[in-house]
Amino acid sequence: MRLENKVAIVTGAASGFGEGIARRYAQEGCAVIAADINDEACEAVASAINDAGGRAQAVHCDVTVRSDVANAVARAQSTFGPLTTMVNNAGMPQRAQTMLDVDEDTFDKIFAVNVKSIYLAALECVPPLKENGGGTIINTASTAALSPRPNLTWYNGSKGAAVTLTKSMAVELAPENIRVNALCPVAGETPMLGEFLGGKVTNEMHDKFVATVPIGRLSTPSDIANAALFLASDEAEFITGVALEVDGGRCI
Repeated sequence: MRLENKVAIVTGAASGFGEGIARRYAQEGCAVIAADINDEACEAVASAINDAGGRAQAVHCDVTVRSDVANAVARAQSTFGPLTTMVNNAGMPQRAQTMLDVDEDTFDKIFAVNVKSIYLAALECVPPLKENGGGTIINTASTAALSPRPNLTWYNGSKGAAVTLTKSMAVELAPENIRVNALCPVAGETPMLGEFLGGKVTNEMHDKFVATVPIGRLSTPSDIANAALFLASDEAEFITGVALEVDGGRCI
């Protein structure tokens, strides 16, 4: 059990990468708060984990609302014990379109979900992590931060911010024994894929995108979950400030 005695919050846990991370953590002995705005789907994930012998609880959480984040942290500690791991995974995609066609409300939401959420999570999770003797923060960024594609400009920028914040947080929090790392997945077979490809996934568009990945496929939730597992484990105790590419070679 690589995460035995650890307690994690995973945001965006109702589907996609977040669900994969929550399930994988639980398999390795971690108690998990599955946090999402989709209550029904989140409850289903937590129930599946518990039915499989793990420990999980679903919590409604809008990552752009500080009180929701605070509640997730409080529930983690009151239900399972000292928090050790915060996974800021919830994300907001941008539909592929020119930068000038993205309206202001969409821009604000992208940056609220992808960037402000990291700030709010830090406000709420860093104090208890310090009190608990340290821990780990993992931010889900993207290959878009490292190898940006046109027509996703504002999304690219939000994920670039996530990478820079990760590195800065890592330096500032290292004396507190808090490690901060980022995951940079290539696009996966998740509900976000359609947005990245302009709103509709055709076989031609799908195959064209896959052709840009040297390993020859898109990412899966288990790919991201396994990387998140390593970063949260004691095996990664000397790793901080890393933006780990989980992309089948896409950024080469």
